[in-house]
Amino acid sequence: MGNTYLAVFWMPIRFFVGLQWLQAGEHKVRDGGWMSSGSSLQRFWERVVAVPEAPGRPAITYGWYRDVLQYMLDNEWYTWFAKVVAVGELLVGLGLIVGALVGIAAFSGTLLNFSFILAGTTSTNPVLFGLTVFLVLAWKVAGYWGIDRYLIPMLGSPWTPGTMTHHHEPVLKEVPVPA
Repeated sequence: MGNTYLAVFWMPIRFFVGLQWLQAGEHKVRDGGWMSSGSSLQRFWERVVAVPEAPGRPAITYGWYRDVLQYMLDNEWYTWFAKVVAVGELLVGLGLIVGALVGIAAFSGTLLNFSFILAGTTSTNPVLFGLTVFLVLAWKVAGYWGIDRYLIPMLGSPWTPGTMTHHHEPVLKEVPVPA
């Protein structure tokens, strides 16, 4: 996962997943039901939290997740959360396509995919979840043929300071001790 020669392998995967996220977010950003009122997300949450009569199965398998969404519905979080989802999907897609902060973008994508899967929507979510997990693991080289080639050395990583974040150690003066 750390071999820069494998960046060629990760690039089409990054482009594919990024394009999926870009398309998903782009139409939401242009839709007033997502960006103005949040009514599109409200309708989705209302549909998935509904528990059908005895012969049917609910969309959400886990009761705790249904409770979380119901709480968000009751408190009208959809009015602002819809914007977070729409812009988040768009930013994940852009980050993956241009290769900027690929690890963070892919991790954000996995969180979105996981929450969509918990809400009972399958579609392409399981495939995208799996691919973004691999992109998270390959974060060092997945964006090598992109902006990360220059951005990561500047920002650094948690264990290696970058050129922008390198801090010099303070010089400690010896304090004379009274005799």
